[in-house]
Amino acid sequence: MSSATLEEYLEMIYKLAERGEVRPSQLAEAMGVSGPTVTATLKRLLAKGLISRPDNGVALTASGESEAISIVRRHRLAERFLVDALGLSWDEVHEEACLLEHALSPKVQSALETFLENPSFCPHGHPIPRSDGTVPKMTGEPLCDFVEGSRVKIVRVEDEDDSLLAYLASLGMYPGTEVGICDVAPFNGPLMIEVGDSKYALGRDVASKIVVSLLKKPAKIGRRS
Repeated sequence: MSSATLEEYLEMIYKLAERGEVRPSQLAEAMGVSGPTVTATLKRLLAKGLISRPDNGVALTASGESEAISIVRRHRLAERFLVDALGLSWDEVHEEACLLEHALSPKVQSALETFLENPSFCPHGHPIPRSDGTVPKMTGEPLCDFVEGSRVKIVRVEDEDDSLLAYLASLGMYPGTEVGICDVAPFNGPLMIEVGDSKYALGRDVASKIVVSLLKKPAKIGRRS
């Protein structure tokens, strides 16, 4: 098993841990591999002292977290370079960045940061860890949690699925985009949103993956469903 594969596991464990406890089944689904494959890889990471297995879950040790943060930093810098310098769209860069992240030497990484003017966030709005290993705090709430009449700004997209990103791009919904909530359908129905001069119906599942910050509270109390 290559060191690149182990790095990909550490990166995924780190990302899943941002949302809560990590289970091997979650890791298998996220990596697109079988349960036995995950078990074998976890044994290797455990032997290297990079993870622990509390209650049969998966957690990064201090050294594992440090390594994972370094990988995430390289990945998100690579995504920024591919979008900003090479002009690739944000739904095309994840897999390409996965290849680049394993090849960036510290010297090239430092030069890349200088070239990009030390960006704080990747194209999808996720924080780029700093050179000292600290990570900017993530803020915001899911778009689906806001009520009719609210005006918000997109902070990041939690799910970096290519098809989802391409769909949001077609609506002009990127980090930094302002969105107005025109209506919230009851019984877990869709949100009617306004982006620029256009209005769209956005399903709750999609809206739950878009993290936003509040710009303007509704003039009157809207309804939550």
